[in-house]
Parts: sequence; structure tokens; C-alpha cells
Amino acid sequence: MAALAGTKTLAELASEYGVHPTMISTWKQKLAKNAKSLFEHSNQKGAEPQALIDHLHRKIGQLQVERNFLAGQPAIVRLLIGAQ
Repeated sequence: MAALAGTKTLAELASEYGVHPTMISTWKQKLAKNAKSLFEHSNQKGAEPQALIDHLHRKIGQLQVERNFLAGQPAIVRLLIGAQ
């Protein structure tokens, strides 16, 4: 952000943050090029995390059912884990 503000030179920023001036220049160019995309998809990305959370909750439920079933079946558990 300091590079975008333009209050300091690249050399000053590089010295202050301990990075090469070329890296700051590259980051600045990438931000300028991709800044629009940061704001375009903000509404669409809100649904994706919720879908993932729902999927993980379903998977947790499935695993709990399987665990509870197998806990009541000692012979099956021994076969599955290879114990004799």
C-alpha cells in the first residue's frame, strides 16, 4: 500500500521492509492489474464457504453414524483393523 501511495521511493520502501525493489514493483503491478477482480467476485464467494461447511457437516454426521455402528460390532472392528 505504501508503494501505491507514492510517498516514498522504491529504494526507501525496499530498505524499510527488507525486500528487493523489483519485488515491490512487481507486487504493485500485480495489484494494479488484478485489483478489479478482488471486488467483482465478492458476492459469489460468499456462497462457496457455506456449501463447504454444509458438506463437512454431512461428512461428520456420516462418520459418527459409522463409528457408532462399528462400536457395537466388536467382531467387525477386529476384522477391519486386522486384529485377531
